[in-house]
Amino acid sequence: MIVASPPTPVTLTLETPARPRFGVSPLSDPAVRQRLLLQAEALNEQARVAAREGDIDGSARAILQALDCERRAGGLGLQVLQLIKPRA
Repeated sequence: MIVASPPTPVTLTLETPARPRFGVSPLSDPAVRQRLLLQAEALNEQARVAAREGDIDGSARAILQALDCERRAGGLGLQVLQLIKPRA
């Protein structure tokens, strides 16, 4: 014969992961935009130094990377897409 002891109460705690507020996109984070702009500024300075030293290829590469950072920073933030419908 098997004798069971009374069950011990089990407490279960569920933790919900931290989520951003409703309607706030992680892409609209101003820190990400600022970081991209600072990186673009550093790349522009790197391009200037490379051009002064005669490294045209290195300068061109840094300029293209800086332009890419500026483009990505410009695409961040809130955007409105066709909220106003044209009249028929």
